[in-house]
Amino acid sequence: MVKQQQSSEFDKPEDTTNRQQGLLPTLPHMATSRVMRTIRRPQLREIVPLSDTTIYEMEQRGEFPRRFNLSPRCVVWDLEEVEAWIEERRNASNAGKSESRPAPNVRLRKTRPVKSDRE
Repeated sequence: MVKQQQSSEFDKPEDTTNRQQGLLPTLPHMATSRVMRTIRRPQLREIVPLSDTTIYEMEQRGEFPRRFNLSPRCVVWDLEEVEAWIEERRNASNAGKSESRPAPNVRLRKTRPVKSDRE
């Protein structure tokens, strides 16, 4: 015997257009809450091309979104915060407000100094 599928609120015609467009239906119990997407360190490395040490130091200074623990051994970042940080950095760079450090003077190095052409 074949059971008939009961129709649900997700079988509405407008829902099929949302699926075709790549939009997910809104669940009634989650209509007011925000769904947080988190990423782990490997995904963060793909998105932000900075070293772990640089990210850690920027977190300590408050310049990068802070990580949080899901469990004692699982550290994650909020994807929305990371994307907002990237957009903020892009806007600052486009506006000319981002800090650029001057290149180091290689002639002042103690090891492997660059010799001038005159010598």
